[in-house]
Amino acid sequence: MLLPRVLTALIGIPLILAAIHLGGAVFAFLIAVIIVLALHEYWLILWTGKKPVMRVPLMVFGLAAAAASVLGRMPVRFGSADNLVPFAVSMIVLGLLTWEVLTPRHCLERLANTLLGVFFVGWTLAFLINIRELFPHGEYYTYMLFLTVWSCDTAAYFAGRSFGKHKLNPEVSPKKTWEGAVAGFFAAVIISFLLRALFVPDDMPFWGALLLGAAAGVTGQISDLAESVLKRSAGVKDSSSLLPGHGGILDRFDSYLLLAPLYYYILLAVLVPNK
Repeated sequence: MLLPRVLTALIGIPLILAAIHLGGAVFAFLIAVIIVLALHEYWLILWTGKKPVMRVPLMVFGLAAAAASVLGRMPVRFGSADNLVPFAVSMIVLGLLTWEVLTPRHCLERLANTLLGVFFVGWTLAFLINIRELFPHGEYYTYMLFLTVWSCDTAAYFAGRSFGKHKLNPEVSPKKTWEGAVAGFFAAVIISFLLRALFVPDDMPFWGALLLGAAAGVTGQISDLAESVLKRSAGVKDSSSLLPGHGGILDRFDSYLLLAPLYYYILLAVLVPNK
């Protein structure tokens, strides 16, 4: 499985790095495609596991949540951006409840599964666009995020295979170990600190880089496990077979589901104001 994994990475990594560099509509389009595919895979996981979920509302409101996540940082006509997010969340909940009410054989589990997918996938992944659009060095902050997560995953994978003995959570992810998790955490912190020195030494205090690395090393791995919980509950191994050696899009971007929003708000808190 290592060879397909490496070959897929050799194609995917340059594509992502190029999109980050180009930014704007190119990067936003790439993330939009990723969100659509991830929402589809979320539905596919639950459908395969015979879990009730509303397919069309999941896609429609998942994309609406992603749009609200991005537009929420911009000025809007009816007041301020602060008004848009609660309005969008309210309309999404209202829309999903209305859809369920009008659907035969009402099912609370179907509504809950759909609502989870809307925010667990659509809302969260859109924060990758918000990070890229941070002024003036969103490109570098996004590089830091992706390279830190990749370093964490790589260190955890090889450390776990080499000397991992204590299972992290065998019921959720049988191959993950505490040794791998610790190696991934330290790799994330070290890489984040080094990338800060390389990309944005004047915009970010060193403790900010350490905090971002720690967030990636902890939250990124928790996010990975959260997606594994979803798959195990449905009795599937991968979200799809789209990416050889990696599973599906949701498998490849699972670390960002919980991490991207946290990473964005930590950046807002630690960045030195640009004078």
